[in-house]
Amino acid sequence: MVRVKPFAALRPPKTFAASVAAPPYDVLDSREALRMAGEKSLLHITRPEIDFDPIADEHSQAAYDKAVSNFRLWQERGWLLRDRTPCYYVYAQTMGDRTQYGLVLCAHVEDYESGVIKKHELTRKDKEDDRMIHVRIQNANIEPVFFSYRDNREIDGIVSEAASRPPEYKFTDENGFGHEFWVIDDAATVGRIGEIFADRVDAFYVADGHHRTAAAARVGAEKRAQNPAHTGEEEYNWFMAVCFPESQLRIMDYNRVVKDLNGLSREQFLSALEEDFTVLDAGTEPRRPDALHNFSMYLAGRWYSLTAREGRYDDSDPIGVLDVTVLSRLVLDKILGIKDLRTDKRIDFIGGIRGLEELSGRVDSGSAAVAFALYPVSMKQLLDIADSGTIMPPKTTWFEPKLRSGLAIHTLDGHK
Repeated sequence: MVRVKPFAALRPPKTFAASVAAPPYDVLDSREALRMAGEKSLLHITRPEIDFDPIADEHSQAAYDKAVSNFRLWQERGWLLRDRTPCYYVYAQTMGDRTQYGLVLCAHVEDYESGVIKKHELTRKDKEDDRMIHVRIQNANIEPVFFSYRDNREIDGIVSEAASRPPEYKFTDENGFGHEFWVIDDAATVGRIGEIFADRVDAFYVADGHHRTAAAARVGAEKRAQNPAHTGEEEYNWFMAVCFPESQLRIMDYNRVVKDLNGLSREQFLSALEEDFTVLDAGTEPRRPDALHNFSMYLAGRWYSLTAREGRYDDSDPIGVLDVTVLSRLVLDKILGIKDLRTDKRIDFIGGIRGLEELSGRVDSGSAAVAFALYPVSMKQLLDIADSGTIMPPKTTWFEPKLRSGLAIHTLDGHK
């Protein structure tokens, strides 16, 4: 079972929430962050290189020092204020006609170390190290991680009751996504939330933010080792997460574009595909995959339907059943010679939020030779893979909306 606790967040006053809230650090490059960042934006803390002219190296000591000074300045100016008591928070995101409700809480670093918090992706040490620096220098979890858990009716009821009241924050972001936020500070409810998770929720699943989760756990372990008087009650044993029930989440497609056809002509490439796929010309209009093991491909101005032939996949294997595995094995590796998705510079990955037009645009512009649209992974597949202890191939899941950073911050020194 998982351990959770409330925390006294640093967060913006109502009037500043929309101005402070910002996209996650890793969905923008420095120039995009500079264009988006208003005076109060958290981007000045999460992407501090934008405060230099010219833009500084994001990994430079000057940028790290600026992050620390900006975090302190935001508190001095009253753009981030401390709640008086430990609370849980409800964070709702609306995209189109769908709203998902997450509980903002602190999870325990030892639950990650022991595998109670389950992952489905490998992490890279260099990215973990970078995130560790930010947690360490700020002594805080500035940005939350994104978890899921198996549905629980009582938690749903508590969240619904909180969300029936007027929200503390309500705003629409630049993408048209809605964000709402409520505070749960009733002592009885706060106590009951901890009991439910301890008694009835057997695992958290990392949906998005594997590197932030690993970094937070490593900082907690580091502080534990450095403290000879460690008791287990210290705030550094905990890190901030937004946790959503599995039934409310949807995974979007995560698509691929490849820069060349590995020396093949268009006709040779299509012929090679016929060995493992039924290939149908679908015309010039954008086409989405309509089922598992069906792919859409854009090549030389036309869309194609590719359906993997029987025996080319293993539906009894949680990894073998994934379309990212099928495509990687039968097309990217076998035909196009792409052996390592993490390091090969000939392939790029496009989140489904950008639409099929982004795929065709890459090919039409000449920056890619071929594009593939995949059928989305299901939450059941993600949870099954995490439960089995296996790891998904790189760039398999894409979640939207992204969590907005800055609505709540967890400091590792508690109330100080």
